[in-house]
Amino acid sequence: MGRLAPGLAGFAGPDSIIPRRMRYNSVRRTMKTNNIENHHRINDILLGPLERPVLEWLAVHTPAWVSPDLCTAFGVLGAVITLAGYWLSAVDRNFLWLASLGFVFNWLGDSLDGTLARHRHIERPVFGFYVDHTLDAISQSLIFLGLGLSPYVNFTVACLTLIAYMLLSIQVYVRTCAAGEFKISFGRFGPTEIRVLAILLNAVMFFGGVRSIAWNLGGFGPVSLSPYDLAVSIIAVVLVVFFLYSTLQEAIRLGKINR
Repeated sequence: MGRLAPGLAGFAGPDSIIPRRMRYNSVRRTMKTNNIENHHRINDILLGPLERPVLEWLAVHTPAWVSPDLCTAFGVLGAVITLAGYWLSAVDRNFLWLASLGFVFNWLGDSLDGTLARHRHIERPVFGFYVDHTLDAISQSLIFLGLGLSPYVNFTVACLTLIAYMLLSIQVYVRTCAAGEFKISFGRFGPTEIRVLAILLNAVMFFGGVRSIAWNLGGFGPVSLSPYDLAVSIIAVVLVVFFLYSTLQEAIRLGKINR
């Protein structure tokens, strides 16, 4: 047997039972999985010095029957409560406080699930990454949908801000798979700070009431926007700037590595 048959040209050496392309794809899949399992978490936020000790204390004192999965579900429940609070604020502005309570529940469930799993040494990195961030996307959609259904923020503005938030979230997830680094803080701001800003905005809307400002955009005609629309729009612009800057910076870095 001096030569390999043409049909066996893709096999070689002691590993000849596995085609080269199959081995290459297997390595690629393994690398992707390892990036998620062994990723480096960066959460350098302004409220970190306050948030981390609180979460660690809660993880230690949480009853045994409360599982990380239950915490995740509780976070989604918080998003549903926020949706209901914003929607019902059209009937009574006091429901804005319910929306703020939903943000607190959402923070507690979303932040405690991973901390609790790490404390109990029951992490499931790949499963947790997939389920947690899928449910995060659902929660974010519910929250911004509720904001747009309230009489305080224009539905279009709320949806555009959701798109900006989703773009930044996608960039975080893609970067985790590509670089093995899970960075959820930008300019010392992260999801926790966004929730605090939302609660503060709810308080301003409660005391300020429903207001609108007429803007004449020339050929586009008059447009009525509230001061809250402007505040939310500024947040959207900041999120897009973070997305563009972080994406460009990471693309340049990865381009140099892959030359």
